Amino acid sequence: MILRNFIGHFKTVQQHRHQVFINCVKAGIPWRGFVHDLSKFSPTEFIPGVMYFQGNRSPNEREREVYGCSRAWMHHKGRNRHHFEYWTDYNPETKRMEPVKMPDIFIFEMFCDRVAASKIYNKEKYNNSMPLEYFLRAKPKRIIEKTTAAKLEFLLTMLRDKGEDEVFRYIRRQVRKSRR
Repeated sequence: MILRNFIGHFKTVQQHRHQVFINCVKAGIPWRGFVHDLSKFSPTEFIPGVMYFQGNRSPNEREREVYGCSRAWMHHKGRNRHHFEYWTDYNPETKRMEPVKMPDIFIFEMFCDRVAASKIYNKEKYNNSMPLEYFLRAKPKRIIEKTTAAKLEFLLTMLRDKGEDEVFRYIRRQVRKSRR
């Protein structure tokens, strides 16, 4: 069982990283795709990934069910800037942790990540509305800066309504503008 989980988790991570890389190349941000999720190979993330591998959802979900939290996820979100959870800080006025605005480059990588994850977990059932549906299901409970959320929702809606080619064309234009 451990060997099966090891192979399954390793294969899933590699398939996901490969799909994110393809998406990032299409989006004009290949370096973000190349370095995407490298922390998943650290012992803190990889070992729980093997232990809680199921193949149809993130091992972090199972780790949360067992322990009440996912140590692998906490490690992951603290090292990967394409997760909106990374972008929190203490507000000096309220003295509370609050979400802060993400730079667009990481929003674009987050989009690429969400599309890839939907494709990997849904396999042949995947369609372009799935990443948006996933985003909207958790929207009321999510703690994300409002401009960041709006930009991601815009991209996911464009994916559903106009398809990948149009979204990646839009992102490439935005990336080129930001480099001027």
